[in-house]
Amino acid sequence: MNPNTAEIVAKLWKECKTLQSAGVSYSNYVNELTYLLFLKMLEETGQENRLPNGHCWSKLAKMEGGDQLEYYKSMLLELGNPKKTKDPVTLAIFTDAMTHLRLPKDLKTLTTNIDKLDWFTAREDGLGDLYEGLLEKTTSATKSKAGQYFTPRALIDSIIRLIKPKPGEVIQDPAAGTGGFLIAADHYIKDETDDLFKLSDAEGHFQRHQAFVGHEWVPDTHRLCVMNMLLHGIENIVGCEDSCAPQGEHLGRADVILTNPPFNKMSGNVNRPDFTLTAGERVGPMPFLEHAIRSLKLHGRCAIVMPDNILFGDGVGTELRRFLMANCNLHTILRLPTGIFYAQGVKTNVMFFSRETKKIMPADHKKQATKEVWFYDLRANMPSFGKTNALTDKHFEEFEKLFGDDPLGASDREEQGEDGRWRKLTREQIAERGDNLDWTWLRDESGDPEDDMTDPDEIAAAIMGHLRAALDEIEALSEELEDAPEPEAAE
Repeated sequence: MNPNTAEIVAKLWKECKTLQSAGVSYSNYVNELTYLLFLKMLEETGQENRLPNGHCWSKLAKMEGGDQLEYYKSMLLELGNPKKTKDPVTLAIFTDAMTHLRLPKDLKTLTTNIDKLDWFTAREDGLGDLYEGLLEKTTSATKSKAGQYFTPRALIDSIIRLIKPKPGEVIQDPAAGTGGFLIAADHYIKDETDDLFKLSDAEGHFQRHQAFVGHEWVPDTHRLCVMNMLLHGIENIVGCEDSCAPQGEHLGRADVILTNPPFNKMSGNVNRPDFTLTAGERVGPMPFLEHAIRSLKLHGRCAIVMPDNILFGDGVGTELRRFLMANCNLHTILRLPTGIFYAQGVKTNVMFFSRETKKIMPADHKKQATKEVWFYDLRANMPSFGKTNALTDKHFEEFEKLFGDDPLGASDREEQGEDGRWRKLTREQIAERGDNLDWTWLRDESGDPEDDMTDPDEIAAAIMGHLRAALDEIEALSEELEDAPEPEAAE
């Protein structure tokens, strides 16, 4: 992050500490800043015509006391009302918006401090970087309570370098979060096209308005996603929808799918009419994997973060893996270190695959799209990651070199042997393992990474992660017992 941008982020974040005593949480504070920064940004960029009924930043900022707070509350209601606000981006930002500020002095402090910022420098350095800095502060501050798992930037950037998104491709994230994957793909394409100047006007319009699609079901997170993408020059609005519901079909087919779906099973069951394997299952990682398989175009490529149990689970899990390998070339699995997500103890992987069938084939189809799967173990004998030891691009250097330049996984590859991190299994060998993809061969002598934790937030996050995992196991066992046939009564 540019030093000037970092300074602005620090100034804005300083107010959060003050407002905590007034009952404003970290996440509520970032929502509050989203509303105010959006209004200020429209003034700075001459786009206040997006706002209805003469609403504008200057009118809000010059007001005082209770009048300012009352006007702010009424303005939020109007901007989120589809009968009064027609601009789709403004409506997406302010739908169900409400302020958590209760004291007029707190609102005045925020509007005054936002007005004092060096907006010329902020625009030059990139408003998107400023906003991402605030999001990073929030996720770091609330990680012990986070229901979602935020993907580390180093991992996102590594995946983007391997998948190589191109101009003209439809890039989708069905569980978009704050938009990290879509924004990183946009950065990559802009770097390759001189900030889109190498493209025609029509191609540039496609990139800004149609290339990036997705859903984010949590309303507050969706709001942050829309704002984040807008500040990075992407005007296509991610929907506030559940991709495991019928609306998920509306996302359409994609050239590239990049996603880190929720690891925990969510409330509600999958009711997608096009799903066959995970229909009726609890919303969680498995239905998102089925979505990715079905939604890829022919030779489309996917990188999806999945918890370990997707690699070895029985029943639907086994059928889903067979379904994946029948329709897609699952060419690479990256075993990630523990502790890189905000729920410590969660063990995850990135599955890289490409769609190889024109129409969906059943799991037992004789012709398998997957011939062999390469594994890179970045988990065994790795240090503990956290505040004092961040995951960086350097940790992925060897993996990226071994993966090769072909985003479809077709580069020449050579095994490292039993002592190396890079090995493969043929489709026949996987079948002999009962289609279990949870393969380890290195002896891990690093011990439990959680033993080295000293930060209270990281310890709390680890405890929460283990409790959630235990609850998932209990729920799974309960569901199995409910589904088990009752014994016949003796005559």
